[in-house]
Amino acid sequence: MLSLADVIEALTQSRPEMPNIVITEAAIDSRQVIPGGMFIAIKGERSDGHSFVTQAFQRGAVVALIDHEIEEPFALLDLRQGLPETNFQRIHQPVCLLVKNTITALQEIATFWRKQLKDLRVIGITGSVGKSTTKEAIAQVLSQRYRTLKSAANLNNEIGLPLNVLKLTPGHQYAVLEMGFYVPGEITQLCEIALPQVGVLNNIGTVHAERAGSQEVIAQGKGELVEALPPAPTGIAILNYDDPFIRPMNARTKARIFYYGLDSNADLWADDVDGMGLDGIRFRLHYGRESLHIHIPMIGRHSVETALRAAAVGLAEGLTWDEIVAGLQESQAQLRLVAVRTESGALLLDDTYNASPESTLAALNLLSELKGRRIAVLGDMLELGPYERQGHNLVGVRAAEVADILLTLGERAHMIAESARGSGMKKSSIHEYEKTEAVVNWLRQNLTENDAVLIKGSHGLRMDRIVAALEVTR
Repeated sequence: MLSLADVIEALTQSRPEMPNIVITEAAIDSRQVIPGGMFIAIKGERSDGHSFVTQAFQRGAVVALIDHEIEEPFALLDLRQGLPETNFQRIHQPVCLLVKNTITALQEIATFWRKQLKDLRVIGITGSVGKSTTKEAIAQVLSQRYRTLKSAANLNNEIGLPLNVLKLTPGHQYAVLEMGFYVPGEITQLCEIALPQVGVLNNIGTVHAERAGSQEVIAQGKGELVEALPPAPTGIAILNYDDPFIRPMNARTKARIFYYGLDSNADLWADDVDGMGLDGIRFRLHYGRESLHIHIPMIGRHSVETALRAAAVGLAEGLTWDEIVAGLQESQAQLRLVAVRTESGALLLDDTYNASPESTLAALNLLSELKGRRIAVLGDMLELGPYERQGHNLVGVRAAEVADILLTLGERAHMIAESARGSGMKKSSIHEYEKTEAVVNWLRQNLTENDAVLIKGSHGLRMDRIVAALEVTR
């Protein structure tokens, strides 16, 4: 387990002689501190963690990282100039460690701790869509044989990833970590902390193009993961053969290349994909001369790609087919799309966590597999930058093909409606709204038990409130 001596050594490059004070977990929210924990005080846009050090200690934290002095009279060690001269054998708890920057300190501690775990295999995952579902599926497969830690929630940035690394113990054999991307150099930094031996590249989409600039820039940034991998045989790059931005990344690494996809030229590929609505998907896997038919509970035809990524990691890491298939069949990777019922008996597909053109098209494909009257409730897709009109237009075309009725919410979603009309959808089947309440009212008045309703939009629109207003809670 991580100890206070480890923390001080990571921050000063000198190890003090002191009692073994174990640190159970790290947190940046004082409400999430557990006994024996370490609290990292970070100044955010809305609040300053330094104001909550007392609360963190009250909840049982033994140490807090701060980057400026606070009024409370807690024991303090100033580490800004290295290891101070003090009697560490009599260190008082709880103690504040004063550092130059708490975020940088958190990263330094995580980097130090990762290097102590020499037998650990780390799987890094990046891509525009599907990181969390891929993480869940890979972790489930690896857990069939190994003690595996996976990223908590979507903690995948310069703060979240170090927090996940600090959850590791010497007993863990694998860690499956998401790596998010906004700007070039970010994934390189995350790799310097996590030291992944396996890199999984999902896809290069348009989400976050508003910040990054273009798909080419996104591809360059996400490719930093394969560049950071060690050479073969230790390093393995698991690449999407079907993605034209990812396939050429084999030239950016000395790791072993393992391609997956729906193309028979990939190392692991699938065909005969059959979407069965809420009953999951069936498909046939091919690997070398082997092939087998699989039925798994993941919903939507697009989930075959998630299954391929998890199976590819399993094969690359030496698991048997029995272990891989068992992991896929047990997988609860479909975290964000939830099916619920309304008072009228209509089926709601709650996919309101977020939206991009790629994920919305996949959700519409799932809607197409369901019986009854199909209704698409689609909101703005944010952060698309130069791809904003193209992305909304593509979704509108597919909505016209799939849905019997289309409801849009938000200013940008008018482009979806416009595109759907241009693709032949009747004007009377399209309803455009600016407010959530208007969407809820239409659905309350018009839904029947034969309806299947997809609700999807960017998180900023809070379309989960539509689901909350209509879902049967009893």
